[in-house]
Amino acid sequence: MKYLLLFGLVAVIWWVWSKRKAAAEAPPPQRPASPDAEKMVNCAQCGVYLPEGDSISDGGLAFCCEAHRALGPSAGRR
Repeated sequence: MKYLLLFGLVAVIWWVWSKRKAAAEAPPPQRPASPDAEKMVNCAQCGVYLPEGDSISDGGLAFCCEAHRALGPSAGRR
């Protein structure tokens, strides 16, 4: 019985040692590159900030939706 326990202990030690060795040899995982930040613009009508790619441009001004583009810039933002 004691030989069976001794064999089990040796097997566990060998298994832990081999896992440590494999982990030390493996390269660290690389993080995926984060996308570049997009410029934020504010709507000329309501003032909400949104990514430049999602905005609607008209005459050098940015709008958040087609309805606000049709209304034009607000009085305080001209």
